[in-house]
Amino acid sequence: MERIKNEHIKEIMGVKGKPDIIDIIEQKRLQRYGHVKRMPEERITKLIMDWIPRERRKRGRQRKTWMEGVQAAITTRNLEPDQIDRKKMWRRNVKELCLRKKYYQ
Repeated sequence: MERIKNEHIKEIMGVKGKPDIIDIIEQKRLQRYGHVKRMPEERITKLIMDWIPRERRKRGRQRKTWMEGVQAAITTRNLEPDQIDRKKMWRRNVKELCLRKKYYQ
């Protein structure tokens, strides 16, 4: 049986050159992170995002937390955390970097 490459399937489906779902998810995650970080400190959403539970996690391999995913996206996209305060710059950088293919850089 012959293997069909992902690029060939994307070409057949007419989605070649469009962003992958992973890139779109990362973009939305970073947009939400920037939105919450710009909120006032007393907002419940911001308090929950910064909250660290006291309970220990279960044994075995741990699932990646939402915040770990955000930190990974920030480091892989070479974003600066101080850009969050400047909304227009943050959104532009997130959009440009997330929609650009990783392997074309």
